[in-house]
Amino acid sequence: MSENRKAAIAAALILIGFGVVAYLMPRIMLAIGEYSPWAAGTFAALFVLAFFGVFWLRARAQKKKRD
Repeated sequence: MSENRKAAIAAALILIGFGVVAYLMPRIMLAIGEYSPWAAGTFAALFVLAFFGVFWLRARAQKKKRD
């Protein structure tokens, strides 16, 4: 399997995973919000940071692999 194909499959799986969580985000935030509005806001912020963080870490790993 070529390296580009592996990267595309990995990116697709990551996007699908985050897409499912984003689809369920309103329900998750309402459930957490019953406990604490701050916790719900923190969860949402961490979700957004994790989305970009996963791709940043993957790009770093790919760069190390090439060098």
